[in-house]
Amino acid sequence: MSVKKGLIKKDLYNLSSYKTSLIIVFICMCILGTSNSTMMNYIPIIMATMSGMIALSTFSYDEIAKSNTYVLTLPTNKKEVIISKYILVISISLVGAIIGFLITPIIIQVMNAIKQENLLSVDWNDLLITTLGGIFGIALIESIQIPSIYKWGPEKGRIQMFILIFILILIIAGAAYLFIQAGFSEYLNAIETFLQSFGIPLLLIVTITLYYISYKVSCRIYLKQD
Repeated sequence: MSVKKGLIKKDLYNLSSYKTSLIIVFICMCILGTSNSTMMNYIPIIMATMSGMIALSTFSYDEIAKSNTYVLTLPTNKKEVIISKYILVISISLVGAIIGFLITPIIIQVMNAIKQENLLSVDWNDLLITTLGGIFGIALIESIQIPSIYKWGPEKGRIQMFILIFILILIIAGAAYLFIQAGFSEYLNAIETFLQSFGIPLLLIVTITLYYISYKVSCRIYLKQD
């Protein structure tokens, strides 16, 4: 456990230089949100995505510093290295989404106090949905990219990830088109009702499953490497 903590602290130290980038994002979102409260609801998505992508950049730091060669000389093993990475990227993504969720109402109140006209309001339902959507979105990206990085390295892994995501989008779009063409659109109301009732737990289950499968694939890839 102490080795995992050390690995996570190492990565957090490398990520400390990104604080300025996050502050700039907050400022930009405040400016964009002055005219549209809907835009404010996207803060959790942007924060979760940015935080997750920043966490993934630790793989590039490791490759540049050749740190994995040194780490594996410590009393640890490859599975612990992988687990520490997943703990890091998942935690930072969740923290980014939660911060976005909590800071959005505060920003709205500040903007309302400043301009005193066209007051913005908080739609808590939309805010929660966009927050969970942001968590799911970055989970999809991370669950694909981490195994890709272990297989091909940070640079090639990033390219492979975009290719895989593009293929997934095509498959989903194609399935949706066939669904409509087959005359199943009449079931859309039933699907919408189902998602309203079970959408949140279903989203959480799918997110956890994505990470679990991704972890297993990463282990199989990394453990076979010399």
